[in-house]
Amino acid sequence: MPARERPYCARVKPHARRGAAGPRAGERAPGRYGRPNHGNDELASDATVISQGGGLADRYAIALYAHAEEIRALDSVVADMESLGRLIDASADFRRLLESPVIDVGQARQAAFAVLSAEGFGKTVHDFVGVVASNRRLRELRAMVNAFAALVAARRGVVTARVVSAHPLDEIQVSQLRARLIEAGYGNVAIERSVDPTLLGGLVVRIGARLYDSSLKSRLQRLQHAMKGAA
Repeated sequence: MPARERPYCARVKPHARRGAAGPRAGERAPGRYGRPNHGNDELASDATVISQGGGLADRYAIALYAHAEEIRALDSVVADMESLGRLIDASADFRRLLESPVIDVGQARQAAFAVLSAEGFGKTVHDFVGVVASNRRLRELRAMVNAFAALVAARRGVVTARVVSAHPLDEIQVSQLRARLIEAGYGNVAIERSVDPTLLGGLVVRIGARLYDSSLKSRLQRLQHAMKGAA
């Protein structure tokens, strides 16, 4: 059985430089501390809306945010966490390290430290990743980065829309999407883009606890279910 998780704020020391499911048994959450154009015009009119609650990643994000505020290093930690998200997305080797179920906890932590040190990350994020590794939660690290970004945006009055498309969106399409989001009542919105070819077409847009799914993949799945029901 994994060792009990110690509160993040009790394990992280002040740093020197910049910027879903509940806990397992025996653990504690951290303490305080398509092609472009397919489906863009159907964000609100032809989309599945799914509610998503908070979870473990949110608790880690809250703990990190509180610690960064306490040591007066929030801006540098925000910058580091943004860089960490880009690193995870860009490096297949780093993702394999985070997702591997067979690497020993100590080895995974040291390997993660080596990557972070080589990339110039500050001590607070370095230590945060160490706590995540020690708690056997490296698989959740990308979700924690997302949760932290959402928390920062909420505190700063910015709504973050995470947009997944089957193909990269160009700037015109992003502007059109932003306009639709503003029309829907999301004023100060930041759009984070990623690509998932398995969507086939359309968009999946996550804003806070809401998910708008107008992807072709989702539509085909709904059609398949409907046909089964009619059979």
